[in-house]
Amino acid sequence: MTPLWRNRDFTLLWSGQVISSLGAAISSTATPLLVLSTTGSPLDAGLVGAAGTLPHLIANLPAGPLVDRWNRRLILLISEIVAGIALLSVPLAIWSGVFTIAQLCVVTFLQGLCFVFFGLAQDAALPMVVPPDQLATAIAADEARSRGATLAGPPIGGALFGLDRAAPFLVDGISYLIAAAALLFLRRDLQKPAEGPAEPLWRAAVTGLRYVWHNPLIRVSLLLIAVSNFVFQALILVLVDLAGRQGGTASDIGLMLGLYSAGGLLGAFAASRLHRMVSFRGALVGVNWVWAVLLPLFLLTTAPWQIGVVGALTAFVGPLWNVVIFTYAGVVVPNELLGRVMSAAGTLTWGVMPIASLTGGLMLTAFGTTGSLWSLSAIMLIAAIAATLSPSVRRTPAVPELVTESQP
Repeated sequence: MTPLWRNRDFTLLWSGQVISSLGAAISSTATPLLVLSTTGSPLDAGLVGAAGTLPHLIANLPAGPLVDRWNRRLILLISEIVAGIALLSVPLAIWSGVFTIAQLCVVTFLQGLCFVFFGLAQDAALPMVVPPDQLATAIAADEARSRGATLAGPPIGGALFGLDRAAPFLVDGISYLIAAAALLFLRRDLQKPAEGPAEPLWRAAVTGLRYVWHNPLIRVSLLLIAVSNFVFQALILVLVDLAGRQGGTASDIGLMLGLYSAGGLLGAFAASRLHRMVSFRGALVGVNWVWAVLLPLFLLTTAPWQIGVVGALTAFVGPLWNVVIFTYAGVVVPNELLGRVMSAAGTLTWGVMPIASLTGGLMLTAFGTTGSLWSLSAIMLIAAIAATLSPSVRRTPAVPELVTESQP
């Protein structure tokens, strides 16, 4: 069998996304810094964050059937180009003196919309690019790519922002266009031929929801992911504000977020080996308890680098969870349904993001950093208890057994 890294189409797809993910990490670090330096309002930062994540709530469900129906290669290409053009409008507006928070909301919304379509198309196309027994390794490689970008991106983003407020967004826009160019060289067909006439869009969306609802393991897993996504989306804004109150500069905050992401990168490398040895119960319950224990430690920090270290510990365990769950989905769910199932899953797990961003801004305004951290820690503790008591999670066999049973 051809080794994964000698798979030309996977390497092209993965390499392009390394560049794009790095650019996105750079601009996402600079976005709250740009808002806070422009208006000084945590609520405005929360609104911009909500705009960027709103597509996960409103677009995921209809996007899934479209990804299964439309040309996935074209979806990938258009998503990268539109996101790149949108990001490039930010430095132009800053240099022209016409930049507004409203424009940034529109740009982040478009970037989030492209992320939704690209992510669903990539998830659905990946099983067409790599064989089933290499799927877990490919997903772990994607995790490493994403975590590596978020490791390098924040320090670069903070440093670039310190030099010129427009620079991080210029770099991100260019990175999207480079990734789009890489997609032009893909050879493989990224979807199976449709069988029979396409069902109506609303019915196709319901098909994905119905599949998720009737699989207890996937249903409970997604609910737990939704809670953790809510907590950590709100937490990022809280930590940026906390670091600023501790005297951190833009570069300090970038370094803090880089340390945070380093834990995720190490976790992605570990997950490529550990996923075969850990049961769903061990992943779902264990990860939630690790987070429940670690979140209150942010209250003990006195410097941005300490925040980064605690964040690295929380990020280390995340990739294992992602690899376990998405390997199961990629193998078990029929590929012609995968876009719809992933869109239904994304509506629930990513749809909480805009609410979380707004909640983070509101909590900071009403309770300050200490009250916000206590509130988020309490939510995570409740999730850990729920995971422990869930009958579906308790009865789950080991991941290798699940994958083996799914093979024809």
